[in-house]
Parts: sequence; C-alpha cells; structure tokens
Amino acid sequence: MKIGFCGLGRMGMNMVARIERTEHEVVAWNRSKSKRDALLGTGARWAETFEDLVAALEPPRAVWIMVPEGAVDELIDAVLPLLQEGDTLIDGGNCRYTDTQRRAERISAAGVRFLDAGVSGGIWGLEIGYCMMIGGDRSAFDHVEPVLEVLAPADGYLYCGPTGSGHFVKMVHNGIEYGMMQAYAEGFELLNECQYDLDLHAIAGLWNQGSVIRSWLLELAESALRKDPDLETIRGQVADSGEGRWAVHEAIDLGVPATVLAVSLFKRFASRQDDAFANRMLAVLRREFGGHAVVDAKDDERA
Repeated sequence: MKIGFCGLGRMGMNMVARIERTEHEVVAWNRSKSKRDALLGTGARWAETFEDLVAALEPPRAVWIMVPEGAVDELIDAVLPLLQEGDTLIDGGNCRYTDTQRRAERISAAGVRFLDAGVSGGIWGLEIGYCMMIGGDRSAFDHVEPVLEVLAPADGYLYCGPTGSGHFVKMVHNGIEYGMMQAYAEGFELLNECQYDLDLHAIAGLWNQGSVIRSWLLELAESALRKDPDLETIRGQVADSGEGRWAVHEAIDLGVPATVLAVSLFKRFASRQDDAFANRMLAVLRREFGGHAVVDAKDDERA
C-alpha cells in the first residue's frame, strides 16, 4: 500500500526508511525542508505541501502523524479538511489518551477513521522494529495492518481496543520504563561507590547472560559503560517527555499505589536541580535544631 507520513524526526525518518525497504511506498511531508534529501535517500517521495501529500495517495487514504504532542492539533487542522470519508489518520506520537479521545470525536465527525498508535523502539527501531500499541477504529486497523507488519518485529504490534487505548498502554509502558531505568541507575551507583574496584561494564555484560534482571536497557547500559566507563562525558540531568507524569496522574485518579513510577518521575525532577532550595532547607534545619555544620555558600563558591 501507499501511506502518507507527516513528521520526520528521529523516529519518523527511520520508520519511513523501514517501510521503504518493503513493497510499500511512502509519501512524506516535514515542516523543515532540511530533511528532504535524507528522505529521498530512503526511496520515499517528498511532498511540498499537505495538498501534495493527500493528492499522491489513493482512496481510502492513510496518513500517519509523527510529531510532538504540542503540534498534533495544528497538523490535524491542516490535514483533516483534505481527507475524504473512509480515509484514516494515525497519531503515532506520545499523546495523553484523553486528548486522543477528544481529537477522535472531531475526526470521526468528519467521516475519517482514526487510530492512536503508541510506538516504542527509539532510534534502534529501524533495524529491530517498533513495538506498537494500537487503539481506535478496528476497520482502520485492518486497513493499515500491512504497514504495521513491516514496521514491527514478529508479534510486535497489538490492537488494544477503542480510541485512546493505544496511547494509554504506551503511557503505562513509559511509566514502567522510568522505574526500570531508576532501578538500574541506583544499582550501578551503589556498585560505583562501594569499597571494591569493580568493572561496571563487565558486570552489565555478566547480568545480561541469564540473570533475572537481564534486559535491553541493561544491554544499552553495557554499551554506554564500554564507551565511557566512568560516565564522565555527560551531566546527570534527565528530562521527562510527559508520559511519566500522565501515568502518575492516572494512578492518583484510579487510586493505584504506583510508588516506583512516582518516585522515578520525581528523581528526574531532582536531577535537574543544582543546589535545590529543599536541600538548603534540610541543611539549615539540622543546623538550627542540632547545631550541625553547614557549607557556607560563599565558601562553596570560592572552592
């Protein structure tokens, strides 16, 4: 089949390239024209405008949106009026499932089918495939399934249920990812700070050989430690892209004690604070009630 693609970021471009390795065809648009040559190198066709993209597709059309959450509504506003009844829009970005439900109402009102696709695989998906969690119109899922089959590894995609379910499952997936990453981070810090001179790269490799904590994340840790054993080339500041926050919000609404997910999210917040006010408050309270020594800010600056 031929499919339209809007958004050629780190994942979008690789998804297009993976599709183009098969008998399927892609016509793609991107806000920045700087991606044009790279796209043409995959064998895909470049569309200068949304009108060009839609005109190049045969009904019933399928257009995959792969843009940041903040740009989804604007893109839908631009593409939806160009589509016809029976066409399909697919949102493959990380969006909150309640926003997905809202968007589906207006898309369905226009006679266009809608799918929400949670996509996992990062920059490695080009080679190993993307794990995809799909929600929305079942007939639309059946229509685009040939493309899902080539994007995913074996057994790597699932129709999860009605609108929003794909993005909901991906939200929980990313919350779990936060917790797993935090556990590895704390464990390796403990190994790094102990009395023994341990080879962390070798330990990561060992644990991936049959241990109960082996995983792809641990393989990535092994790779990173091979290149930079003491992790001296980066700062320990960790961003969050929203899904972890949404998962914690949902846990609160449902009364689910998602302790690990919440702590992992807050640890990311803490990683971005230098000399946090809360830590200064802790220090001053210890000084006030117990006379404990504190580090003077002026002395710390001179150091």
